[in-house]
Amino acid sequence: MNKRVAIVGSALSDCGRVDTKSPFELHFQATSRAIADAGLSKSDIDGFASSGMGLLAPVEVAEYLGLRPTWFDGTGVGGSTWVVMAEHAIEAVAQGHADVVVLVYGSTSRSDLRSSRRRANLNFGARGPVQFDAPYGHTLIAKYAMAAKRHMHEFGTTIEQLAEIAVSTRYNASLNPEAYYRDLITIDDVQESVMIADPLTKLHCCIRSDGGGAIVITSEERAKDLAKPPVWILGSGEASSHTTMSEWHDFTESPAAQSGKLAFERAGLTPDDVDVCEFYDAFTPMVLLTLEGLGFCGKGEGGPFVEDGKLRVGGALPTNTDGGGLSACHPGMRGMFLMVEAVRQLRGEAVGGQVPDAKIACVNGTGGWFSTAATLLLGIE
Repeated sequence: MNKRVAIVGSALSDCGRVDTKSPFELHFQATSRAIADAGLSKSDIDGFASSGMGLLAPVEVAEYLGLRPTWFDGTGVGGSTWVVMAEHAIEAVAQGHADVVVLVYGSTSRSDLRSSRRRANLNFGARGPVQFDAPYGHTLIAKYAMAAKRHMHEFGTTIEQLAEIAVSTRYNASLNPEAYYRDLITIDDVQESVMIADPLTKLHCCIRSDGGGAIVITSEERAKDLAKPPVWILGSGEASSHTTMSEWHDFTESPAAQSGKLAFERAGLTPDDVDVCEFYDAFTPMVLLTLEGLGFCGKGEGGPFVEDGKLRVGGALPTNTDGGGLSACHPGMRGMFLMVEAVRQLRGEAVGGQVPDAKIACVNGTGGWFSTAATLLLGIE
């Protein structure tokens, strides 16, 4: 990029269980708070990105918020969506196609399960490539269970090592008063919870919550006069892999191997430069393959890498410092929350588990079943 771009505003909506608000209201809360956090007003916004609401997203959400953007994005690639959108917004601001861009997400997926508003499910349909998996009852978690089994077979990874990811993430959540689940758990607790898809039990899986978040992106020139110190976007990358499981060339490799390579090269950084990580963690194997794909450890070495607790706040590589999707907040798609927590960490504003002197953060979103990945490297200098 020939123009520096920064995140200048960041906020969450109400999170956890939010029975009294609609997804549109959560979008409004998050957007309003992020704009205020940046010291801007609604009239400053000329770019807008959102996904997953209505037939004309993001147009319907922008209308609800009273925005009329001249640049917008409605990309939908699963949980990595908002990290991919961030890369698109970076390019738009760098090229002068937009001045101030808001990215926002909101969902009441937990409350919807207990109301008549909508019976949420994970039926992805039976047209296109998915039709070849659908007759066999492949649920989303089954695909991750297959990846876990393959990793265990090829590299000797143990289920206890995968369970440590859930235990470490819950430790981080215990430090965060905003996390949905905060009680500490053990490896035995993880393994003794209900089996969902062999070898993954319930505590290997993300929680289901309500919530939303938003970030504001703008240029270096505009960032100089705003309310908070800018968090610079140093490098980004995105990659796709597969949707049909038979087309996945390697069940032990996340597309983060490609998106991460691009992001680190563009930032001029290496994994050794990173102080804190925020990775999509719908299931514990997702974190393991992300660590390997991004180069924090060698391929096949993820199990031994995590088993000493280095992912905990205070460890060698604090990861998912808010408690992640496994314990803190997961309203359906979590990419937005990764960026919000990374900004908090770099500003020194994290609630509870602040990493001392964090200067570089690595964010990685994963979509589908290792179908997409997007990586951002953020810094305060």
